[in-house]
Amino acid sequence: MAKKQPSVTTENLTAVQLMEFDACTRCGQCDEWCPTYEGSGYEPGVAPRFKIKRWKEYVDRSYGFRAQLFGPKEFTDEEIQKFNDELYQCTTCGRCATNCESGMNLVELWESLRANLVKRGNGPVGKQSLFPKLIGEYKNPYMKEQSARLDWVPEDVKIEDKAEIVYYTGCTAGYNQLANAIATARILNKLGIKFTMLGEDEWCCGSALIRTGQAHLGDVPKELARHNVDAIAAKGGKRVVMACAGCFRAAKIDWPRQLGEDLPFEVLHLTEFLAELIDQDKIKWEESLDKTITYHDPCHLGRHVGVFDAPRKVLESIPGVKFVEMEMVKNFQRCCGAGGGVKAGLPELALSVGTARVKDALETDADILSSACPFCKRNLSDGQKELSAEIEVEDVIVLVARALGLSAEPEPEKSEEKPQNTDKKSEEA
Repeated sequence: MAKKQPSVTTENLTAVQLMEFDACTRCGQCDEWCPTYEGSGYEPGVAPRFKIKRWKEYVDRSYGFRAQLFGPKEFTDEEIQKFNDELYQCTTCGRCATNCESGMNLVELWESLRANLVKRGNGPVGKQSLFPKLIGEYKNPYMKEQSARLDWVPEDVKIEDKAEIVYYTGCTAGYNQLANAIATARILNKLGIKFTMLGEDEWCCGSALIRTGQAHLGDVPKELARHNVDAIAAKGGKRVVMACAGCFRAAKIDWPRQLGEDLPFEVLHLTEFLAELIDQDKIKWEESLDKTITYHDPCHLGRHVGVFDAPRKVLESIPGVKFVEMEMVKNFQRCCGAGGGVKAGLPELALSVGTARVKDALETDADILSSACPFCKRNLSDGQKELSAEIEVEDVIVLVARALGLSAEPEPEKSEEKPQNTDKKSEEA
């Protein structure tokens, strides 16, 4: 009689991660802080503690002492599918890990579990399943042509053919949230920073695939990382600035992992770069904003990489800004709700978490809720609209542009003398 096969495997889980399932004390701290558990209306299966408990039970029933004696205990595909669907109700924000009494690396654990279930045929959820095909074929998740990568660039913006500073735009800013990209380019020009861009040679950073457990499907994430690193090096890049927190996290952490090597250049979020210039007294503000502003820490910029102070330094240095903090900030901030593929796969859950974060901001009586990530900007804006709240949601970079007397609109600014621009073909080479 053939021996029964286990219903689950330990594939994609390291020895340390398997031990972490035993390390969990079921204290419930993670549940107290989980934004999606709250956003789901406290559905029991969404609680991080119970996800860990259930997976441990699956492994014990498949590989434990009893399973060794009598064979693995079977459980239904419906049971595993339900676990999968609840596992994906998570933005991988890392708030649970910050508050874990056992010190478990829960972000890595959730992503490894997702990869395991994708291989099993259960994950991902919703539109997340389209990411491998779209990114593999189009090199972006929006089905946009690579030839349109620089279509947003206004005529007044000057881009060098090669430079030590490379501005990596990201798919979301370059195709959908153009104000972020335009503000960044104009700020760099205004400050006299010579920079170049990759144009058609800029490919997706791969974050969406990794966060949703689909990094192993073919060689796409590694191919994306290899291509982008080589393209940046070919442009002479020594420092790469990014205004998207997701791209920043991918380049800073995921690219070296995918390639198994250190990057040949420095990766900076644009707020870090601007904070450096402020310290060097190289920014001369031209406008006073005269607004009360609060700041939301993007998970990928803050908890995942540790950049908390730079965006605050930038905001506090702008004339006329009264900076106020929300109650939950930095390592303890509530996620915007868009990360981990939730915006694409579970938009209603994303909106629920986003509205909760906007409510946090409203308690400060701020005029503007700012962040430093286009995904945060999008989901917080959706939350603001859902609440019909009288608060503006805007990216730090756009606010910097305003304070420098610059527009983030796509139309070129009028001037007596039209600034010279590098030929578009050379930008994209």
